[in-house]
Amino acid sequence: AKFTVVPFAAALVIKTLKELERDRKKTKNIKLNDNISLDDITEITKVMRPRSMVKDLKGMINEILGTCVLVGRTVAGKNPKDLLQKINDGDVDVPLE
Repeated sequence: AKFTVVPFAAALVIKTLKELERDRKKTKNIKLNDNISLDDITEITKVMRPRSMVKDLKGMINEILGTCVLVGRTVAGKNPKDLLQKINDGDVDVPLE
């Protein structure tokens, strides 16, 4: 039997920030770039899609944006909650596949 490991959505969101490895005892309180692009969000959704039970890519993007809210990251310089509302209202175009 073969096993494939797919990381959780939060791990993928944090990984896209490309935080450099550092000794946390020597360098403290560094400022991170907490902004993620919409292209990064769509790439994360393509990785997470096999694990999710959503019908379309729009629902998966909503899941990843919810994860961005929990992790405390902005998406395209905006609050993920605002972006979620715009996607649900149809103001932002989301790829179907």
